[in-house]
Amino acid sequence: MSDFTPNEMMTIAASRALTSSDVCFVGIGAPSAACNVARLTHAPDITLIYESGTIGTAPDVLPLSIGDGELCDTALTTVSVPEMFRYWLQGGRITIGFLGAAQLDKYGNINTTVIGDYHKPKTRLPGGGGAPEIATSSQEVYITMAQSKRGMVEKIDFYTSFGHGDGGDHRKRLGIETKGPTLLITDLAIWKPDPETKEFTVVSMHPGVTREMVQETCGWQVKFADNVEETPPPTELELKTLRDLKARTDAAHKGK
Repeated sequence: MSDFTPNEMMTIAASRALTSSDVCFVGIGAPSAACNVARLTHAPDITLIYESGTIGTAPDVLPLSIGDGELCDTALTTVSVPEMFRYWLQGGRITIGFLGAAQLDKYGNINTTVIGDYHKPKTRLPGGGGAPEIATSSQEVYITMAQSKRGMVEKIDFYTSFGHGDGGDHRKRLGIETKGPTLLITDLAIWKPDPETKEFTVVSMHPGVTREMVQETCGWQVKFADNVEETPPPTELELKTLRDLKARTDAAHKGK
């Protein structure tokens, strides 16, 4: 299993950032895959929470949405959405909020609302859902997305989920005490915010990736850490776990 895709590398790199002690608010898609790979490998005691109110869920297949019955069937308990947000999220009990993005800027601000002008958009996206609250109330936020100039832009078209705003201490000046985005995992690299400016900086590149590849798929001028590491490739266990999970998911969604 030495061969792997960029998407598999992204998912596995994201899963490695999680621990058994984390209480993770999970988004659908890549965040869900990463969180469940972590649960099935090195972080068996992680608490996964989905927006629909399922707590401590352990799905055998990846959910189609937050309302997928698989989540409720395998959860320790299910609470109402108001309780989920007011007690769990806004109460500071979520250690990691895991989000995706349609558009992202270098300060971790996310757009999942519209592409183009809000009143006359080129594309209307699914919207924020609970992401704006996750972005401000989770102790930390991790972001996963595939790199492209269309997705990683100098200026997002709409602020759906607040990251570090204009950079620096912008969050603190607005009275937001949580850390905000502390990690960005793409299909090419791992990024962390600069301690002072909060601009995302490449700290690790995945095997076979060059600086030119990272810059060519990013809409802003990329900053690289002084010592950029190489992301360790997926292990046989990590790849098998991810592929088995996706195979079960595909079979279940096809009714097999």
